[in-house]
Amino acid sequence: MFHAGGMTTRDPKATGLARLAALFADETRAVCLLALLDGRAWTASELARHAGVAASTLSEHLGRLVAGGLLAEERQGRHRYVRLADARVAQLVEDLAAQVAPGRPVRPRTLRESNAGSAMARGRTCYDHLAGRLGIAVTDALTVRGLLQQETGFALTDTGLAWFESAGIGLERRGRRPLARACLDWTERRPHLAGVAGAALCRHALDAGWCVRIGSERAVKVTPAGERALFDLLGVPATALR
Repeated sequence: MFHAGGMTTRDPKATGLARLAALFADETRAVCLLALLDGRAWTASELARHAGVAASTLSEHLGRLVAGGLLAEERQGRHRYVRLADARVAQLVEDLAAQVAPGRPVRPRTLRESNAGSAMARGRTCYDHLAGRLGIAVTDALTVRGLLQQETGFALTDTGLAWFESAGIGLERRGRRPLARACLDWTERRPHLAGVAGAALCRHALDAGWCVRIGSERAVKVTPAGERALFDLLGVPATALR
């Protein structure tokens, strides 16, 4: 608040910021937002099972997230699908998750839970780009080869632009989304490549069969073909991808 001549003036953004923060201030809604970082649309029933709540409870939470502009929804027959509204929302969710202090590691309750956690740390999608050790390995390789510079924020070099073209990875430079952006990796605590270039690289990796999705969350696994391609194109050793 600002005081001028006895008058109190409230910053007009304060109310909106408080409402936005309130949308995140519920564990069930947070679980849903993190799950939707896989970039796909989920049905309300799938999210309810994932969050461990009743369908009616989940529906109320989804209504708030849609009304608040964090989720977009569409209906197909009896099914209600929701996804993150856009890349801006995905960036906000990932950035907030990265700020959460690691604290004491939680011991997995089952072998399946342990394997799922290891897979997510090894490689996953962060909305539409690669994250985990896989994302860091690719980002480091691009930087070492002078294709990406990180001194004053992420930016592709001229050599980097040429590399994407030669690799057959198209860069759709439309709208206000940055070509390259640093995204803080919440497991590695280091930035990985996001933005248009990060999305294009992830899409190409999945389409070309370099990576495949595994499990029901965001984990991805590099295939033998992907190991060969990443070594040939960027010199990433297979040991860094396992």
